[in-house]
Amino acid sequence: MGTDIRIASDGLARCAWVGDDDEYRRYHDEEWGRPLHGDRALFEKMCLEGFQAGLSWITILRKRPRFREVFAGFEPEAVAGFGPDDVERLMQDAGIIRNRAKIEAAISNARLALELAPGELDDLLWSFAPQSHTAPASLTDIPAVTAESTAMSKTLRKRGFRFVGPTTMYALMQSAGMVDDHVPGCHRAATRE
Repeated sequence: MGTDIRIASDGLARCAWVGDDDEYRRYHDEEWGRPLHGDRALFEKMCLEGFQAGLSWITILRKRPRFREVFAGFEPEAVAGFGPDDVERLMQDAGIIRNRAKIEAAISNARLALELAPGELDDLLWSFAPQSHTAPASLTDIPAVTAESTAMSKTLRKRGFRFVGPTTMYALMQSAGMVDDHVPGCHRAATRE
């Protein structure tokens, strides 16, 4: 199995990046690489991936419950209504990532998401899912950026969205199941065969 797979204490083989963290295991097994639809759910992914920029994903996962609480469940209508007092409130909350630019981007992105028709954010993001995706043979085969994530980023930026760079959008594509990058030997890779 090499260094790409790790056998966890529960006896299951997983992609090695998961390690021993229970929340990472749950995320890997139940979310990562599984198709996710819905404007609210994808708006949440977009926001959280933006907050993750420059940080580890496990940091975001551990803070996700608090993010959901203080960002009104990532309901775009609610987040779009946040004002300067909310930004200051969020900047004081140690339970989230206190980065003013990322907080303001989440609010701005919510307003932009509301300009779209219901279901349009889902359709827009999924329009960049590759028609076919070759599963990686190893962890080193997993790209950080693809032509599709670059195109998604460019389109979103043109519409005014922020913290949606090509690397961040590829992470969203993985997280939302637009691509499945589980490596051979991982118990989740076996479910796609």
